[in-house]
Amino acid sequence: RKCADTDWEFFQLGAGVRAGVPEPVGLKSTAKRYQEDKNRALVDKNALPGRVARHDTPISNPPAANTMNASHSNTTPLILRDTRAWQWQVWASFGVAVFLCAVGLAWLPGEPLEQAFMVMGYVFCLSAVFGLSKFVRDNDGARRGEATDTPLWKLVVWGGFAIAMLLTGWGLLGMDINDTYKAFLGVSWLYLVTTAFTLAKMLRDRHEADVLEARLQGRREAAQARAGSVE
Repeated sequence: RKCADTDWEFFQLGAGVRAGVPEPVGLKSTAKRYQEDKNRALVDKNALPGRVARHDTPISNPPAANTMNASHSNTTPLILRDTRAWQWQVWASFGVAVFLCAVGLAWLPGEPLEQAFMVMGYVFCLSAVFGLSKFVRDNDGARRGEATDTPLWKLVVWGGFAIAMLLTGWGLLGMDINDTYKAFLGVSWLYLVTTAFTLAKMLRDRHEADVLEARLQGRREAAQARAGSVE
């Protein structure tokens, strides 16, 4: 009789668990805890007929969904930064490109007007590269619903970059100089443009990382101030 009532009591307990009653919190599974409690009830001399000895561990409800969402939302975002080796490489490449262009333009044969035109073309391309890089990164936020530049400014940026590249290339090809020297100027010019794009990206990435880190630091200080005021 005692065993039969105990089995019926544990059958009701198992049915309640399957019906949606929260399970005890612990490392052991429900089936294993059920078997251990059953054995404990059978050997407990103080247990009344048809009753089960209670657990010492209280039953607690699982964490609410909003609590888990709040802890997930408070996760600190990962701040990505370039390594020092990459930064040195970018700056070194840009410096080498500027040096090669300066050497080529300094000993450029021809009239002073042609030399001045090529120097202006190189500087024009360099400034257009930084302007285009900034424009592209600024308008990358359009996918997130942020404000973007006007279409007219887009025409100015892209048009300026295209005109700078075309005029510099046209002036370089039209110069009456040695083909080898002309190839040297062309390669150094393209090298300057590509390294300028890479440098602009690296600087913008570092700026955005600094801004994000400052915002997170401000939020932490504000949270600590609110916690201190509550205490």
